[in-house]
Amino acid sequence: MRHRNLVILTGAGISAESGVPTFRADDGLWLGHRVEDVATPEAFARDPALVQDFYNTRRRQLAEVQPNAAHRAIADFAARWSGRITLVTQNVDDLHDRAHAETPPAPGFELIHMHGELLKAVCTATGHVCDWTEDLDAFHDSPFSPDGWLRPHIVWFGEFPLHMDRIERALSACDLFVSIGTSGAVYPAAGLVRQARMAGARTVEINLEPSLGASLFDEGVYGPATQTVSAFLDTL
Repeated sequence: MRHRNLVILTGAGISAESGVPTFRADDGLWLGHRVEDVATPEAFARDPALVQDFYNTRRRQLAEVQPNAAHRAIADFAARWSGRITLVTQNVDDLHDRAHAETPPAPGFELIHMHGELLKAVCTATGHVCDWTEDLDAFHDSPFSPDGWLRPHIVWFGEFPLHMDRIERALSACDLFVSIGTSGAVYPAAGLVRQARMAGARTVEINLEPSLGASLFDEGVYGPATQTVSAFLDTL
């Protein structure tokens, strides 16, 4: 079967080999913090200084990491694919962006950050999103409203992921769905494979080991992303 419309979902596993810490370690902590203390609207309301500092640190760390062979394999593939590719990432780093800047994609490519981006900030009053590379203070004045502050452009627990309408449209038309480096534990991202199956797509999981949702996929390819992603894409 010749595929034309691809949806690729990526998670923390694809950036781990670049040195980006995965979302939650074995002890349940995210870089030494409970998720409830740094990744919820309630945490931001309770201790904005702690939350801002947490994301300031992560934002600064982006300068220390580079796209790896898996990011570049997708970028190389997107540059020569004649169909449509929608790349949906759960990651808030900019490694996919940098890989595709190095190797510009062909027409028909779309990159969607469903959980936000570290290098952007959002106004709490207006929802206006802007590029942001500097640190944010606890109560950082928003240039878009006298009643708002700037906060990280990150989807926290209790908030709805971004661009779900665009993602669902892509899934309804896809004939191949590939999930790379995801745990299958965080919804709604973990449920995208079901939507792809309903559309009749072939579904493939590429991961270090089988995810919690491995049984939902037609095929599984297991091993380090820097080795498996390029090998799989070459089969297409």
